Amino acid sequence: MGRPQVLLLYITLFFAGFAGLSFAEPTRDLVTEHLKSQLEVSQTCPAYYIGQERCYASKALPLFYRTRDYRPAWVTETGLSPQVDTLITTISQASSEGLNPDDYHLSKIEDLLSIARFLKEKGLWSDPKLVADLDFLLTDSFLVYGDHLMNGRVDPMSLKSTWFNYRKHADLPDTLRAALEQNSVADTLNGLVPRYSAYAKLRDALSRYRQIADNGGWPAVPEGPSLKKDMVSDRITLLRLRLRAEGDLPPSEDMGGPLFDEKVETAVKAFQKRHGLDDDGVVGAKTLEAMNITAVERVQQLVVNMERWRWLPHDMGTRYIMVNIADQSLKVMDRGEEVLGMRVVVGKPFWSTPVFSATMTYLVFNPYWNVPPGIASKETIPKTRKNPNYLRENNLKIISGWGADLREVDPSAIDWQTVSYRGFPYRFRQDPGPENSLGRVKFMFPNKFHVYLHDTPSRNLFQKTARAFSHGCIRVEKPLELAEYLLQGTEWNRERIEAETENRTEKVVRIPQPIPVRIFYWTAWVDENGVAQFRPDIYNRDEELERALRETPAAV
Repeated sequence: MGRPQVLLLYITLFFAGFAGLSFAEPTRDLVTEHLKSQLEVSQTCPAYYIGQERCYASKALPLFYRTRDYRPAWVTETGLSPQVDTLITTISQASSEGLNPDDYHLSKIEDLLSIARFLKEKGLWSDPKLVADLDFLLTDSFLVYGDHLMNGRVDPMSLKSTWFNYRKHADLPDTLRAALEQNSVADTLNGLVPRYSAYAKLRDALSRYRQIADNGGWPAVPEGPSLKKDMVSDRITLLRLRLRAEGDLPPSEDMGGPLFDEKVETAVKAFQKRHGLDDDGVVGAKTLEAMNITAVERVQQLVVNMERWRWLPHDMGTRYIMVNIADQSLKVMDRGEEVLGMRVVVGKPFWSTPVFSATMTYLVFNPYWNVPPGIASKETIPKTRKNPNYLRENNLKIISGWGADLREVDPSAIDWQTVSYRGFPYRFRQDPGPENSLGRVKFMFPNKFHVYLHDTPSRNLFQKTARAFSHGCIRVEKPLELAEYLLQGTEWNRERIEAETENRTEKVVRIPQPIPVRIFYWTAWVDENGVAQFRPDIYNRDEELERALRETPAAV
């Protein structure tokens, strides 16, 4: 049954129930009685439904009405407040924020509002329950939408993939009260949107990609041999259309046709760069796969990443280290400017790098590497069992005890065919040196995941485009430059740092100004040139969040 039929049925039943009776305007007192009785019966909002419509502001909604003695918020002595239409307009635009207007009762509110206005036009008045229901839904809509703008629609702690929780607390009932008194419902809600320019750029990109999707998206390029410069193929005609759709090939430079010319090659390289691919100008399997992701899927990718921005604090500070796992990059930010950037190696999908925030307080030159228990049980022991020379070949020692009781254990004294890590009384350790897995320096920010930044002897990995090779920790391309930045203003200049890394003696150095390390997972963003950037979802975290966004909202 469609909405017009529902409205007609509701109005017919309403008239049938009151046929022959005189109608009087329902007073605010009667509406107040309904509001109070409904809340007293339900106790908490999640147990209360307006028809089939569930309320979600489980704590804020009852608190809001109690503080105003259960008086309606959106109904005045002369009728509905003008802020009702303002709220409806604002909620109807929730999709521009990557949110669903129907999560905020938009259809149900419009239905009840149509009935109330129809009856008023006929010189009749709705019953107090209808007005109370409308008031409830309007209030719940404001409170829930406001919370979602501030903290996100999905609780990040409910996801399997790790994400830190920076839930922002605000007195939304008081915020609503002030907004109604000052006739500023729209401005108040818009003021809860994340303030980061990166979020605003994503919102603009979302609008653009939605328009592309609504216009039919872009053509798929059929599979086949790699396409490269000077080739002629009907597939290249479609390739040109695909490159034009997102602006990689400007229309002014596209003369059409099946020839893969220099302009097409330049456009392919631009496409590859902003998708984190090798920019060789050849449309191979990986480039073709990225090109054939639909516009609708890109829209959802933008929505997912906007949600992640809502999980962040309003202010990340003036100085911090930011790692983007999906982009496999690190930036040192100082007063809004990038002062140092580099590539990083992140965890393999099986050893995925978590998302979290912590404070870096010290670094270690020439570190020992104590093999973590997970790596020891899954890799070191099994490989030693297969190859008796594995420990020696990898400069690994077996260590017992700590401090003055520390001693080295002879590997030949252990029966590797029967041993397992459970109950294993020793640990594996690499001494400092050029082959140490942590390289010349590690950067410590204590956290429950035991993740840190460090150097690596495998320098060749930084030349690869895809760099998910670690066991969860983050290998940095420019460790000495990072150390020099962190120790600036001290006696640790670049010359002394380089000299220290040559002596192979472990040394702990405190950072004079501790710095936050923020590890994120962005698969879509807009760069400083206004160009949309996309990266593969290497850990399938977009997919998980996308599913969560489709589920019924949780109570807030």
